[in-house]
Amino acid sequence: MARFQKEVTKIERCILHSDMNNCYASIELLHRPEMRGTPLAVGGDPEARHGIVLAKDLLAKKAGVKTGMALWQARQVCPNIQFVPPRMDLYLRFSKMAHEIYAEYTNLQEPFGIDESWLDVTDSVSLKGDGEKIAQEIRQRFKRELGVTVSIGVSWNKIFAKLGSDYRKPDAVTVITKENFHDIVWPLPAGDLLYVGRSTQRKLYNCGICTIGQLAQADPELLHKLFGKMGYILSVFANGMDQTPVSTENSSAPVKSIGNSTTTPRDLVNEEDVKIVVSILAESVSARLRDNNFACQVVEISIRDNELFSFTRQKKLLMPTNITNEIISAAMDLFHANYDWKKPIRSIGVRGCSLVDAAVPIQLSLFMNEQKRERMQRMDNTVDLIRRRFGFYAIQRGLMLNDRGLSHVNAREDHTIHPHGYMERGNRTGIEQMMIGR
Repeated sequence: MARFQKEVTKIERCILHSDMNNCYASIELLHRPEMRGTPLAVGGDPEARHGIVLAKDLLAKKAGVKTGMALWQARQVCPNIQFVPPRMDLYLRFSKMAHEIYAEYTNLQEPFGIDESWLDVTDSVSLKGDGEKIAQEIRQRFKRELGVTVSIGVSWNKIFAKLGSDYRKPDAVTVITKENFHDIVWPLPAGDLLYVGRSTQRKLYNCGICTIGQLAQADPELLHKLFGKMGYILSVFANGMDQTPVSTENSSAPVKSIGNSTTTPRDLVNEEDVKIVVSILAESVSARLRDNNFACQVVEISIRDNELFSFTRQKKLLMPTNITNEIISAAMDLFHANYDWKKPIRSIGVRGCSLVDAAVPIQLSLFMNEQKRERMQRMDNTVDLIRRRFGFYAIQRGLMLNDRGLSHVNAREDHTIHPHGYMERGNRTGIEQMMIGR
């Protein structure tokens, strides 16, 4: 019996990291086949000549277009580039379909943004074949069922699995094992490792550490002096000793927040001005939450005055919501508690954070009127239906009549989505436990 238990403990984890190639651009080309053959980028508003590149296809990438470029810069690099505005609702829908495919192989799937996920398929290997076979099957299903391609890394830990998905693109599977990682991983630039940004890479380079292999062989105490606790973490990552688990599939959304912000056409000088803009932003946030079947547990506002001083505040809600009036109320409560009107306001943002699946059952509260909440939910659904059929301005709140200039801010287009970070969802605890064991 003891011998059997010893053999069981030796079973090696099988971790996949799946990354949809050029996600936004690929989905757009799937729905706009007439644009194929010409460089394409997603982002900003080309008519208003502002915004940045959020994503680009392979042709734009080969021409030198980079994510984060201003649209005018991308046009200089690639004169024949086509721009299309982002459609986050569409991308989130593809993310959901991707997770439905993953669910046929494991319930241990952890999103890393809309287009990336880790999958722990250790328990599926005996039924569906080894990690490479499962990865190839998923890769083929994405092309056949969704019409997009993925690159998948296969390894025994999450960090090397992600390096594998980045190693060969597009439409490829890379297997990194304990036997070959010295040949595949260690020659890569240190900047390819998760959480080695430009500043960290520069400090490493100044110490003569240019590759992941050199980082792995560096004295952990030296790295600790340079980067604090993160130095130990980088040493663990580079040596393939990351043991953090893949989170169990749950009600969390593949993104952590959905928000809108706007620089207003004029400075806001009183509470009514603020409420108009907050209401517009909250309507857009709540509509997108409903579109994607999310609810937020936290409401956040950001305020910037006309001298560019800014701050952000958050409020935990009694229960998850995607009801417009509840988000407006929480945002205005935050505003009243934190702004003293010493200066006019130039910019406001509203965001729903800590997203969960709106369909997950919740514990009812004795302190909330559920019948009233149901009526507000039905009203929001009716407004959504009218706007889908007749346009955003077909129905508006009476408050908007007080200032036509402010009420015509189109917050729907200024949409932001924020993916999860690696140190969230239990990963920080796993890393800290490894640090204790060093």
